[in-house]
Amino acid sequence: MTQDLAVLAERSGTRFILALFVDLRGKPCAKLVPVEAVDLLATEGVGFAGYAVGAMGQEPKDPDLMALPDPASFTPIPFIKDGLAVVHCDPHVNGEPWPYAPRVILKALIQQCADAGFEPWVGAEVEYFLLRRDGDGSVSVADAADTAAQPCYDARGVTRMYDHLTAVSTAMNQLGWSNYANDHEDGNGQFEQNFEFADALTTADRVVTLRYLLSMIAAERGMLATFMPKPFADKTGSGLHLHMSLTSAGAPVFPADDDARGLGLSDTAYGFIGGILDHACALQAVVAPTVNSYKRTGATATASGASWAPRLPTYGGNDRTHYIRVPDSHRIELRGGDGSANPYLAIAAALGAGIDGIKRSTDPGAVGCGVSNRTLPPTLLHAVEEFEGDPVVTGVLDAAGGGVAGYFASVKREEFFAYHSAVSPWEIDQYLTAF
Repeated sequence: MTQDLAVLAERSGTRFILALFVDLRGKPCAKLVPVEAVDLLATEGVGFAGYAVGAMGQEPKDPDLMALPDPASFTPIPFIKDGLAVVHCDPHVNGEPWPYAPRVILKALIQQCADAGFEPWVGAEVEYFLLRRDGDGSVSVADAADTAAQPCYDARGVTRMYDHLTAVSTAMNQLGWSNYANDHEDGNGQFEQNFEFADALTTADRVVTLRYLLSMIAAERGMLATFMPKPFADKTGSGLHLHMSLTSAGAPVFPADDDARGLGLSDTAYGFIGGILDHACALQAVVAPTVNSYKRTGATATASGASWAPRLPTYGGNDRTHYIRVPDSHRIELRGGDGSANPYLAIAAALGAGIDGIKRSTDPGAVGCGVSNRTLPPTLLHAVEEFEGDPVVTGVLDAAGGGVAGYFASVKREEFFAYHSAVSPWEIDQYLTAF
């Protein structure tokens, strides 16, 4: 490992390495390591006070988190700072992988997939807004000319943000991610930049890296890139749509020629879909993990006329109103997740639910429907309650060690009640002189 990381750094002209991991909320945490210390980084890792990191299951009295780098994730980013690179790390405590680390959890689920005979593949659609912070502290769309009621795919909006979009596209292609499209999304100031799918761990790493790159590249132009699910009440929210497929010994297992339901899918694929739908309400606590998430899934209308966020756990063909869309016979698209989702946890939870469905030969019901007539949780608190009552989804978070699911639920419940205790402008408007 030492030689691998040192060689990669030397070949790329790297002078400093961001040794990076995320906490359960998805906060990117890193230390800047000079290349002169690359051997120490590779063999011993770099230490963090886990409680100071954030939601990592530690208290001030606990021993250091030691972030050990994965050389396969080494990513030179000289377009951000000359000589800079990122390497994703797996936090350890006392020499053992830390079960509260999201990347460790996803690796445990990938192993569970392997134990079931599958290799998971994932593509991700990262939606975000480009904003500016105004003098009064409020935020507004960075492009003042972006005011159309239906701005999606507007060529003029893309062109006005040409410098930002092409800088990000060039960066992705230099990294070998194969950026294939960049577009204006449905909300004013909202964009999406697509890259090719990869194995589950690589895609999760790339989502984290891309969020960092987008934030830094936007800041260079005086803008703020946000992945907040719903920054504006009247505009479409930002999703993190996951395109998922499985192979077995390298061969695709989703396509089938004899599908009576007409989507070209195998029984294995329908079991995977059925599992996700079965656990959808609990899954939302992981793929839509903030108070603000439910302003997106609960939206009934936006300025453009559509919210593009599912409200029911249903599936269908090439139809974006469903929780699961089936664009073709090789993949499914999970549309319930949003921009606040931790990609490691979101992918892990979806895989756990899908594999459970395969093991139980779950039937997702007729195309256009789902396994039940339930609606998705209306708030984060409801989602947490569903999560706590679902042993499969909680089992995903506990896959690398027990206690993580309960800790996660506690963190999210506290988040909801912190929001609930704040007095909003809406309450002032409604109640100040109402009685």
